[in-house]
Amino acid sequence: MRRLPPLGAIEAFVQVARLGSVKAAATELALSAPALSRRVQSLERFIDRPLFERRHQAMVLNADGERLLGQIAPVLDSLSDAVEAMTGTVEVLRLRLGILPLFASQRLFPRLGELRAAHPELHLDIDTAGHGVARLGEGLDAVIALSREIEPTLYAKRLDRNSVYVIGARTLLDGPDPVTRPEQLSRLTALIHREMPDNFTAWRDAAKVDPGIEPLAIDYFDSGALMLEAAAQGLGVAFMHESHFQEARDPRLVRLFDIVVESPYSYWFVCRPRALHQRPVRMFHDWLIQTLGEV
Repeated sequence: MRRLPPLGAIEAFVQVARLGSVKAAATELALSAPALSRRVQSLERFIDRPLFERRHQAMVLNADGERLLGQIAPVLDSLSDAVEAMTGTVEVLRLRLGILPLFASQRLFPRLGELRAAHPELHLDIDTAGHGVARLGEGLDAVIALSREIEPTLYAKRLDRNSVYVIGARTLLDGPDPVTRPEQLSRLTALIHREMPDNFTAWRDAAKVDPGIEPLAIDYFDSGALMLEAAAQGLGVAFMHESHFQEARDPRLVRLFDIVVESPYSYWFVCRPRALHQRPVRMFHDWLIQTLGEV
């Protein structure tokens, strides 16, 4: 049988590759940074080639390192699972997830029971603060973002496609002058989410509204739930997604105008490419795509 490198060296390599930092990997494995570095170097000597590009305070896999990680990381994870199964202990896996509150309340949380049943060891730390994509690797492992597109250096999986709906209070259709024509927006306040500023422009262009016709005012929100409540109270009309309207199931709300407009925005699962090698990220990603992802 061919001689293998020490398991500790392999484990050290995988952790540094996944975390991108000797310091972080050393903390994860309860080693000193020099001790962990020696283990990685011993693996590189064993295979007689470097596996990382060493940069200031960072370790980045080179092509050989990427290839080796792809081959041995799943095997190491399977070994860990086998040992856990034999010992009867269950490791708590934690995912730091950035998510917009409306997606969380409407689409994720109603299905979290299924996630827990499938993966009882996986626990989520939920972060609803803004600018989640910018905080990947610095407090967040993964993000469910609302965006037109995701920068190509990140891993991204589109979760849906949507139409723009104009959502207003049911009372707008009552009375002697119901709101049935786009031109009537001139006497209404437009409610727009800061994450989706182009929805209004996309809808107005598709509806062929005279560019000279402007809403009475434009109010910006960073909360979809509050936008829906403001619309229900007659404070304006919200330019949101079809899914937001359908999932709200609020009898006070109606869709105004039967104009079909594709939204320029989608929900995306986003993480750094190397984060997909982390078990909590991969576990949640696979469940999310299977359960809530785009067909």
